[in-house]
Amino acid sequence: MTTTEDTLVADWQTWHREREELLATPHGWLSLTGLHWLDEAPAAYPDLPGTWRATGDGGVELAVPAGADVTVDGTPVSGTVRVEPVDGKPGVLVGVGERRVEVIRRTDSYALRVRDPQALTRTAFDGVPAFPVAQRWVRPGRFEAYAEPRPITVGAVVEGLTHRFEALGEVVFDLDGAQQRLVALAGHEGGLSVHFRDGSSGDSTYGGGRAVLIADPAADGSVTVDLNRASNLPCAFTAHATCPLPPAGNVVTVPVEAGEKTPPRPDLA
Repeated sequence: MTTTEDTLVADWQTWHREREELLATPHGWLSLTGLHWLDEAPAAYPDLPGTWRATGDGGVELAVPAGADVTVDGTPVSGTVRVEPVDGKPGVLVGVGERRVEVIRRTDSYALRVRDPQALTRTAFDGVPAFPVAQRWVRPGRFEAYAEPRPITVGAVVEGLTHRFEALGEVVFDLDGAQQRLVALAGHEGGLSVHFRDGSSGDSTYGGGRAVLIADPAADGSVTVDLNRASNLPCAFTAHATCPLPPAGNVVTVPVEAGEKTPPRPDLA
């Protein structure tokens, strides 16, 4: 008969395999090769067609040269094209051959993030290292929702950049006899997302912190926090991401030797 720990390990292996497959998709996070910040003056960038500029009124303008193979969200375009990325959301995808140029907005700044399937970080990818899975890292907890979502601003791995979110409440759980209380945001696909640092950050795990996703709380607020699934943010894999830092105070008081470790960086070798 399968034990609880055997089931935990098997479920984690499935989750981890799917996560690695998603990372390694042709235009996933491992494909980033450039990050170019825009201003209002038209500028050209290496290996990209035409000129690009921030318009100053919420958009980005691309001047597509005649004959260039360029698409916006899959539709061929020519001439002067305007796109309007949304702050903090995935950007508008401009196709340039097999590459994708993601036009992003971060607060009131605009940038181009180049995604190339031939990026070394993708072609040399050999998986994400992780700690052994253990039942001790699966913690019962509770979610204490705020009466209303609270706007928060956090720093970013890019100096001078900030990210704005809405905090939904706090997740509370015990670890090694110490109570942990961490601010929770909405997950991208439902549930809660908790971004944190701990005693392993900057040592065996990425210094900018990791995130763990938590399923929707039960009616009584109870949740399960599975730290075996603590995941690296994209900035752990590439210098061309703009990841947020954890909210102030989101520090687990003991080293979390669970979940993903700092990944190798072939682009820095």
